[in-house]
Amino acid sequence: MHYISSGKGSAVILIHGLFGNLDNLKGLGKSLEENHQVVRVDVPNHGLSPHWQKMDYPLLAQAVIELMDSLHLERAHILGHSMGGKIAMATALGYPDRVTSLIAADIAPVSYEQRHDKVFSGLEGIDLTGLKSRSDALKQLSAAGLDEGTAQFLLKNLSRTDEGFNWKMNLAGLKSCYRDLIAWYNDIEAEDFLQYRKPTLFIRGGDSDYITSEHRQAIMSQFPQVQAKTIEGTGHWLHAQKPAIFNRIVSEFLAKHEVK
Repeated sequence: MHYISSGKGSAVILIHGLFGNLDNLKGLGKSLEENHQVVRVDVPNHGLSPHWQKMDYPLLAQAVIELMDSLHLERAHILGHSMGGKIAMATALGYPDRVTSLIAADIAPVSYEQRHDKVFSGLEGIDLTGLKSRSDALKQLSAAGLDEGTAQFLLKNLSRTDEGFNWKMNLAGLKSCYRDLIAWYNDIEAEDFLQYRKPTLFIRGGDSDYITSEHRQAIMSQFPQVQAKTIEGTGHWLHAQKPAIFNRIVSEFLAKHEVK
């Protein structure tokens, strides 16, 4: 995976969500650099990372471990937002000895219903060969029913070269793997379901529906040493809506759970 590493100290790996890239958690990374080696990654099929035809959470967890091996990191704290939170959880469940602590931002270890159909439709509706400007792309996404904030976020994936516009992300690959990305593989009804028994923090947006009371059993079963925080007045993009509060919660949790 493509990554950027900065700072010194115990390692923290930051993993963005669907349609994002490593810049999404840049602000958090800067706030942690004084005390940590911060590794921000582009998830496969995003940013500058390789394009994959098959993309599920066990494979993505393996990719995180392979990155850690290449960086000679014996262990790391891992934080992920949304899809990145699921990748972080899968890494902790599959490789608990390598994960010092886990932070999942506004996502639960469960399967979700499809909620990105309008996004895929809007992105696929943009004719890159005839695109004249980024503002033209914004108009097209708005016409497809996407709000400006979502459209601006998605257009961070739009790259302009001498030959014209193209997507940094592998849009076709993400669409073909989408069912695996909204699903969850660790069945708590099975006798051999996985558990991560180290410090875990779930941070949810007070106005978000990604983590609800219905998810409590799934969270507690898989992550028995869990704590939870709610940031009121935020939705799914809690780290961007109230960054100072989010960054403080993360910093305090990491400081409390350093390996001595």
